Amino acid sequence: MSETPVSEPPITSPGAERSRPGRNEVVLVAFTAMTNLADGVLKITLPLLAVGLGGSAGQVAGVGLTLTLPWLLVSLPVGVLADRADRRRLIIVADLVRLAAALALLAAASSGGLSLAVLYAAGLVIGVAEVVANTATGAVVPAAVPRRRRARANAWIAGTETLANEFCGPAVGGLLVGVGASLALGSSAAAFAAGAVLIALLAGSFRPARRNAAEPASQTGSVPTTRRGTAGMLAEIGEGLRFLWRDRLLRTLSLTITVLAGAWSAWLALMPSYATAVLETDPRGYGLLISAIGLGGLAGAGTTAVVNRLLGVRWALFADLVGTFLMVVVPAILPVAWAVGVAAFAGGMGGTLWSVNSRTIAQALVPDRLLGRYGSAARLLGWGTLPLGAALAGVLAEVFGLRFAFGVFAVVVAALTVPFLRVVTPAELRRATESDTGEDSDADHENIRQNGNRI
Repeated sequence: MSETPVSEPPITSPGAERSRPGRNEVVLVAFTAMTNLADGVLKITLPLLAVGLGGSAGQVAGVGLTLTLPWLLVSLPVGVLADRADRRRLIIVADLVRLAAALALLAAASSGGLSLAVLYAAGLVIGVAEVVANTATGAVVPAAVPRRRRARANAWIAGTETLANEFCGPAVGGLLVGVGASLALGSSAAAFAAGAVLIALLAGSFRPARRNAAEPASQTGSVPTTRRGTAGMLAEIGEGLRFLWRDRLLRTLSLTITVLAGAWSAWLALMPSYATAVLETDPRGYGLLISAIGLGGLAGAGTTAVVNRLLGVRWALFADLVGTFLMVVVPAILPVAWAVGVAAFAGGMGGTLWSVNSRTIAQALVPDRLLGRYGSAARLLGWGTLPLGAALAGVLAEVFGLRFAFGVFAVVVAALTVPFLRVVTPAELRRATESDTGEDSDADHENIRQNGNRI
């Protein structure tokens, strides 16, 4: 297996040339805000509903698991779907499915028919729809936004995701549940409905581009993807996985975020107990600690261009390793609320810097026809470790204590430094820009060449 694949220029979707980029950026950011706000509200509402039903700690945790488990179960076939169907329509359908699930929960809560089984079923449906919506949205961006504006669009989208999902959503969800579960569920349903309307306003065509029929597959090392059924789907999944694995830079970025996401999940799983037992904070203090991540993410979105210009893309990506390390090492060695909050802020900021730059790099390297499958494979590694990180953290905390568990994850994150610096080099970043041959590539090449060279 070769270390890097033969370069295959991305095929630009017709939507990229005919769309109105300013309008599309506004639509994408507004859609992201609406749907992630709804996700954040539900992330708080569903477990609290389980608590109200008298569920045990394990049963309540199971409700949260249903929202993330689909990334392990269905992300790869969803990637194939995103490379076969109109991606905008997929997002609309996914939002309507989430709307239906929220309305079903609202009806059950209003009629007294709510149960743990209903919460589990709704959580799985919402989780699967989220996989579809996020995978298709990630593949839509290159067709909706010109290359010269893509880094800025990614910054706004990533910042909005973090702010809405990690800060505003949980905060609003907690307030709404305090007033009444029906209000929280109804608000989420309204946000999903608004998201479906917003994404329909995107200008352009968003069907996946296809390779020229005259182009032999052997030139790219890929396989024909015209078959349907189980065999055809497996072949297409394999093509996406091979593309990711054969590219040294993309493979390293994906494996790195696998570990970082696991550490984040561990932090989120351990912090409720840590904040109560070690920091001795009340629920409001715990909420502030969680909110620090969202504030850091917002800061990262607003400063990405400046950080890239001053430090370069390489060190902007490395900032996520530093931020995540601080998130997990500070609770292990300095059990002080303000220090843990500052570390959470640093983690949120580093996470957004990573998201923006890694997305921009992938959008330059990955052909349009593979964006869905690449995105699903990358997120399988990154987001699929969320339940695994939480489970491992729980076992470590149960056997050795909370601070020891944080320390283990700090050591694991620190170990990423050497492979990251060996692979994510200025030369690799320049190779990423050289694969981008679209109409807007000259400006992008110059920007990332300057940033990549600044080490």
